Amino acid sequence: MSNIEKILNRMISKNAESVILSSGETPFIVIQGQKQPMGQTVLGPNEISVMKKECDDFFGNADSFNFGGKPVRVSRSSTSIVFEISAKTAPKSSNLVAGSGRDQTEQTGGRIQIDDLLRYMIENGASDLHICTGSKPMLRLDGEMYELEDFPVLTEDDMWPIINYITPTRNIEEFKETNDSDYAYEIEGLCRFRSNIFRDHRGIGGVFRQIPFEILPPEVLNIPKHIVELCSMPKGLILVTGPTGSGKSTTLAALIDHVNRNYKKHIITIEDPVEFVHENNLCLINQREVGIHTQSFKRALRAALREDPDVILVGEMRDLETIAIAIEMAETGHLVFGTLHTNTAVGTVDRIIDQFPSNQQNQIRAMLADSLIGVVSQMLCKKKEGGRIAVYETLIVTSAVSNLIRESKNFQIPSIMEVGKSQGQKLLTESFIDLIKAGTISVDEALNKAVDRNQLIHALQNKNMLAAGDLH
Repeated sequence: MSNIEKILNRMISKNAESVILSSGETPFIVIQGQKQPMGQTVLGPNEISVMKKECDDFFGNADSFNFGGKPVRVSRSSTSIVFEISAKTAPKSSNLVAGSGRDQTEQTGGRIQIDDLLRYMIENGASDLHICTGSKPMLRLDGEMYELEDFPVLTEDDMWPIINYITPTRNIEEFKETNDSDYAYEIEGLCRFRSNIFRDHRGIGGVFRQIPFEILPPEVLNIPKHIVELCSMPKGLILVTGPTGSGKSTTLAALIDHVNRNYKKHIITIEDPVEFVHENNLCLINQREVGIHTQSFKRALRAALREDPDVILVGEMRDLETIAIAIEMAETGHLVFGTLHTNTAVGTVDRIIDQFPSNQQNQIRAMLADSLIGVVSQMLCKKKEGGRIAVYETLIVTSAVSNLIRESKNFQIPSIMEVGKSQGQKLLTESFIDLIKAGTISVDEALNKAVDRNQLIHALQNKNMLAAGDLH
């Protein structure tokens, strides 16, 4: 991709009015009338000349063109280049339908301009875009689904060009064989997307979840500090759990980034697909994608034993063998991060042990007692003022917790957590109460999301935070 394309992508992703490149000055982007520097390098005549030639090669003699679904004007002289959005308006769904013609179809993926639809999703703060045969496109915003009402109902004739445009050839072949496929898609300068295409009773569908380029630090995400502190451990198993769409990937990325910024280690991630992309900082990071760089999680884990890792991220602990290898690696000198789709910390311990045949459970219970060092279970709740916030339950595996796991007394772990706040223990109910007290979430939202609704009601009533008439 040329420098000019990168500049235009950045201008569009920032919803800017213009970009100004002038000899003797640093590049500027103009957003809502305010000039903001795009870098610290002062452009000289040679840089302007090179960029002007790129413009001439890219646009010819044209002084206006369409880029990324937006009309752009360009002014060129020997000392400056200025790009301007001709009409700065938020994209409407009716503007996201391409015109006819073979060239336009090849560039945008059919009559649906999927890249612009993804930009529209980002601009409106949605987490997911859903496109399905027989339905209008829908966005998930603050956890709820919204239909783009003035958009046409999509047909299979709409879907195939989108799939062919946005999907790697390998995944298209997989989709044709299995009727579903996962992969990552990126609009350079804007965002990465975790993508899934599938077939249902109506036809082809696709879901695209945004994965920002920026990895937020743990303190911004309010990840419990005791979990962050575990990242300094030389070995052990740290699990991040929760239902689909609860922010597990964001939390894991923040923890891996924390290691990358603070310790000199070798990190291997095994993902399906690779989501957040990490650059080497203090650490060497190798990110491997199942299906492209390795056949499976368990195969990549076995290979990792010969790749001299200090830290290993297992994107999904899907099967018994993957779980067993991850526990063994955590026990024998590696710091292992993994995920499970469980709702509570105690439920996570039970789920792992129950995965194994009864004749192996005592052995796994002993291994887990020795290797597990922390569990953070999370879910996302809607904030009163808009947006969402993560609610965490944290289990720090102390010697007392470890003994309970070994002795098959997991049911007693919540009692340890209730009295172990100084050690970092925190039950989900306590986290809900703290957020309600702070005015961040409503009582109704907490009750709707609570794993044990009756327990939360009882706790709220004990603290005089809920009257009988408030329940409905």
